[in-house]
Amino acid sequence: MIGFLRGRVMDAFREGHVLVDVNGVGYDVTIANTSKVPVGDEASFFIHTAVRPDAIVLYGFNSVEERGLFELLIETPGVGPSTALGAVRALPVDQMIEAIRSGDQKLIATVPGVGLKTASRVILELQGKLPKASSGSSTTDVKESVIVGLVSLGFPVKDITKSLAGVEFPSDEAEALKMALARMAAK
Repeated sequence: MIGFLRGRVMDAFREGHVLVDVNGVGYDVTIANTSKVPVGDEASFFIHTAVRPDAIVLYGFNSVEERGLFELLIETPGVGPSTALGAVRALPVDQMIEAIRSGDQKLIATVPGVGLKTASRVILELQGKLPKASSGSSTTDVKESVIVGLVSLGFPVKDITKSLAGVEFPSDEAEALKMALARMAAK
């Protein structure tokens, strides 16, 4: 599975797509960032790889957080990759997460392709799956760091949240990550 790409942008042949040359191999990446990626410049993307019977699709994001939000959204019934990509394009990650936490259906419904019914479904499905808000406690900070670290290593968000539910982490981030990796390997 491809989790990260860095290479030279060869072409921006369609709106929302770039062709990235990584050591002589060209990858067609559907990007979340709608701003123009200059042809010839080096670019980096955190990748979500979707394998379908008819295609392998690479979705590229500027940050691990964007990719994590996308992966959470596509777990919601009725929300496909196009809608999830539209959500990442329409709202900053922290604003979307806060809208889900606070139950702001109207803000979520501003995403192209999302009505009030789908917005309420997103809220219902994702409220318990979102990363905890930083409350200033070091345990919460450590857990958030561990989750970000595991996502950057390519573990799916749904597997992480399932495996780490109810786990008490040590205050040392390195020890917490070792413990989380051991739990992930045991699954």
